[in-house]
Amino acid sequence: MGNVNKNIWVFIIIMAAGLVIGGFIGTVFESIPYCSWLNYGKTFGLDQPVVLNLDIIIFSFSFSLKFSISGIIGMIIAIIVYKKI
Repeated sequence: MGNVNKNIWVFIIIMAAGLVIGGFIGTVFESIPYCSWLNYGKTFGLDQPVVLNLDIIIFSFSFSLKFSISGIIGMIIAIIVYKKI
């Protein structure tokens, strides 16, 4: 049971790393004309933050995800790396 939980956390960390690295590569290559398609994607989330004002403390919540071609490629590579481990 403990080994299964460990594998899930390793999988989540590797997937997050693949998504971040893929997104970074897409951002770096977006200025190159023949590689600009790597940064093509869609953003999901809240456009305006949700604010809860209690006069003493103010909570602000915002959440956004950007999926791009390079991020998806990074996730696919992360799955391949995870299977090799």
